[in-house]
Amino acid sequence: MIRILFTGVGRRIELLQAFKAASVNSDCPVKIYGADMAGTAPALCYCDETRHICAMKDPAYIDELAAICEREKIDLLIPTIDTDLQVLSDNISAFKAVGTRVLISAPDKIRLCRDKNLTSDFFRSCGLEAPHTYNDVEAYDEGYPCFIKPKDGSSSINAFRADNEAQLRVYAGLIEDYVIQPFVDGIEYTVDIMCDFGGNPIFITPRIREAVRAGEVLKTRIVNDPVIVDEMKKLIEAFKPCGPITVQLIKDRSTGIDHYIEINPRYGGGAPLSIKAGADSASAILKLLCGENPGYTEDAAAEDAVYSRFDQSVCITPSKQMSIRGVIFDLDDTLYPERQYVQSGYRLIAEYLGDASYAGRLMKYFEDGKQAVDELLAEIGRPEEKEKCIDIYREQIPDIRLYPGVSELIASLKDKGIKVGIVTDGRVNGQRNKLHALGLDSLIGDENIMITDELGGVQFRKPCDIAFRILQNRWRIPAGQIVYIGDNIAKDLQAPMQLGMQFIYYKNADGIYPRTGSVIDVPVITDIRELKF
Repeated sequence: MIRILFTGVGRRIELLQAFKAASVNSDCPVKIYGADMAGTAPALCYCDETRHICAMKDPAYIDELAAICEREKIDLLIPTIDTDLQVLSDNISAFKAVGTRVLISAPDKIRLCRDKNLTSDFFRSCGLEAPHTYNDVEAYDEGYPCFIKPKDGSSSINAFRADNEAQLRVYAGLIEDYVIQPFVDGIEYTVDIMCDFGGNPIFITPRIREAVRAGEVLKTRIVNDPVIVDEMKKLIEAFKPCGPITVQLIKDRSTGIDHYIEINPRYGGGAPLSIKAGADSASAILKLLCGENPGYTEDAAAEDAVYSRFDQSVCITPSKQMSIRGVIFDLDDTLYPERQYVQSGYRLIAEYLGDASYAGRLMKYFEDGKQAVDELLAEIGRPEEKEKCIDIYREQIPDIRLYPGVSELIASLKDKGIKVGIVTDGRVNGQRNKLHALGLDSLIGDENIMITDELGGVQFRKPCDIAFRILQNRWRIPAGQIVYIGDNIAKDLQAPMQLGMQFIYYKNADGIYPRTGSVIDVPVITDIRELKF
């Protein structure tokens, strides 16, 4: 399992999805963590785990973040916003000490990116064309129009075109620490660059910024311009990026000369578009973490591919006034105690092995986090019987019972005309046997029960949302009027929240697997009998 923590996740849903897709396509399991201060970032609904963190400017920020990395055994930390970069780069050693790599370039390179004066000087030191910068309106003498913006700004905030001296003086009065550059009339490009940990290029993807909003691209076209690619190789040689950087330039309409204006030493907002076009930096990062060297791929992104982006909302805090017309339950440790299922299987294995006391020993190994069957069979000198024991466990008709109040709750919901369903993960035969032993197959009905493995394999297990979509489609009920109740907030929360369903966390103190918290505020129950509809 590779564990990746994103800081400042914000709206970076496409980026998180790219890493999840890379995990599926490479058969490399990845757990995505998101750190957030407020708990309202939409991308949190797409993380496997979420963690509270103090503000990035707080003196305790690095200590808190490093503690999370150490506790969760984070392999890679990926920053996504400008305000996070310098402090992380300056403190790489704190993360290295706990075994976490930070996908960020050297501190001096971060500083030059944050200061537009230094950025312009750096471009020219690489032999690239860049507009000259001025820090005083009185010194600017290159004519109009020109461009004025904060020296350390981002996202086009307080960036203005001035068509004459009067306008320039007005804008200069609005910005405390500014740079002025002559305006270049041309075609705007972003270049998405991915390098390995040693600063060697993997992908260089130029794309035209055909439509932009607040500094972030809305529509882009992949154009593998060989001149730009060669120019970026010069920059890479001098910069030695660790991981992703994005470079912005303007190609002069009249001369065709590339004028470089900005470097963002992180994933740019539009970087997932290059990933979709074929320059799959998420997959490359997973390969690097697994010790592979992806090497450089020329023109990896599909030429002339056009991508247009759109906004989509997720419900972070559902309205408490919304009526409920459908209730979906998790199964294991939500409707019955899964420990009973484990004990039932161990009793059958002990019976097969000829000693009832083995059941208690198996359970002790299980509680200690060990491979119980392997441990016992090794201890008694019968390892060759592992396959038979596993079959007994998986094919059992278990001795299990519903939690108190479950049958009555389901009957009450149905009497009120509320749809009732189950979405559960696990091997099909095992889950079917559980449902039959509990009487849920007849109480709820097969058409309302989704065993995710039946959809085509483990890739459809939660947090995949397909099972929830199927039930919603069958019931013809708006997502906001359906609630899902589950005991594993890390796995059960994502899909309902992404679809706009409500979610209730059953904080089951007797559950057999450890539960971790979430920065997202959701209703919590500690007994299934607390549910009222």
